[in-house]
Amino acid sequence: MPRSLRAIASCLAAVVPLTACSTAEGTPKPPIATPTAVQGQAPADAHESPLSTDRARQSLGPVVSGGSVAPYNYVPSVLLDGGRYRVWWCSQLPGGGVSGDDVLTSAAAALKGPFPDGAPVFGGSGGGFDAVHTCDPSVIRVNGTYYLYYTGAAGDAPYGNSIGVATSPDGLHWQRSAANPIVTPSKDVLRPGNTYGAGQPSVLHLDGWFYLMFTDTTGAAANDVGSGQFVLRSPDPTFATGAQALTPNGFVSVKGTNAKRSLSVADAFSADWMWVDALNAFAIGHEVGQGTAISFWDKDFTTRPYADVVVAGKWNEGPGLVRRVDGHAPVSPDDACERVPVDLLRATRDGGGGPTDISSFGLDLTGVGGCRTPATTAGIAMPAPDRTVEMVVDGKLVRIERRSVAEQLALRVLDKPVPGVDSLPVAATIKAGAEVLHAPDRPYAFVAGGTLWPAGPPAVEADSAHVTEVSDAEWDARPKGGDLSAFRGN
Repeated sequence: MPRSLRAIASCLAAVVPLTACSTAEGTPKPPIATPTAVQGQAPADAHESPLSTDRARQSLGPVVSGGSVAPYNYVPSVLLDGGRYRVWWCSQLPGGGVSGDDVLTSAAAALKGPFPDGAPVFGGSGGGFDAVHTCDPSVIRVNGTYYLYYTGAAGDAPYGNSIGVATSPDGLHWQRSAANPIVTPSKDVLRPGNTYGAGQPSVLHLDGWFYLMFTDTTGAAANDVGSGQFVLRSPDPTFATGAQALTPNGFVSVKGTNAKRSLSVADAFSADWMWVDALNAFAIGHEVGQGTAISFWDKDFTTRPYADVVVAGKWNEGPGLVRRVDGHAPVSPDDACERVPVDLLRATRDGGGGPTDISSFGLDLTGVGGCRTPATTAGIAMPAPDRTVEMVVDGKLVRIERRSVAEQLALRVLDKPVPGVDSLPVAATIKAGAEVLHAPDRPYAFVAGGTLWPAGPPAVEADSAHVTEVSDAEWDARPKGGDLSAFRGN
């Protein structure tokens, strides 16, 4: 039987007493509970706003796998990237070198597939903290670089799981960070019943910060069986500098990423999250008896502005939310301002070797009221008084002289400005025929005021821009603005 990194799973589908059900490592699995308030914080306001939903959907069967030779397939990370659904997940293929968990990938034009059998792209290093196992991938792309956050382990030692990060220009060829492991167990409380440690990362990028949510069964605010989700953020993707931990008093600077885990944002294992611009809120997906619960938190984690929504259906292990490349929620092609699609992949069966049969599920949030305030207009463009188009990026305005360019970058170009947006500062102006830099393993980027603004080829072509080829090192040395390609995944 393959060895799973997880000290968790879903042998229970409702709130029941803890049983002897266990993983191959012999660690008890926690009961599956209904959504609760965060550990270490008062219960959420009872007057959370309800969200309307429609268009519930699911695939007819499994859509992602490593083929007949893969004994298990689970914990997917899903990006809507350049018009394709790209998936990375945990499996194991024979003949891959180190005999442990591997990360596989595949891509398709539709979430229902067909996805080709997954190919291994990341595995055990043979030495160090991730010598044997690499699992639980969470992938985003920021300024043209893909970041893979993952759980690594050298074997099956108690509390042996930690979190690492790797980078890639294409999501296929990965380079481990010299800073690994970037998060280790805090060991606030050693719970003999669950010796998993730290892992199961989920990352997103917001306002220049990398936000990392993860499991730590040794965290002080985890429950008695080690369930809990903790949050770190840093402007540094390796979290080696500038790290802050979420506490009952908000985000606090910490000297190390194993600082005390004093606040959990979800009483859950195997969670995924995204930032929903239209709601100005985080959405955390985690499993409950009925399916996947989506819980919402404001940016400061002080209130839960919306009631939970459940994406119903069969499940066995962990959701992977469909997200934009920066970890934000995708925008509805039908109505960018009033609809938010919530789609996910999750394992639906225990195949004996581990969770498997990854299938898709989803629904739409409706009447969300996006595009009504500056805070909810990220990626939206609108006319400006000087006959340019203004696009909201990271809380600032980017002026774009050619509407055809804005149409290639923005989620939607409105006919009228959103009230209050004119109060946002102007960060850059993308002029007609602007200079563009490109490097072998870096994206096209508009140059505005000496700063690079990564953008996809369609926008560069629409601008009739002059492209200058430079080295990767020269591209990296330039200061960066927001990633203009993130909104549509170009």
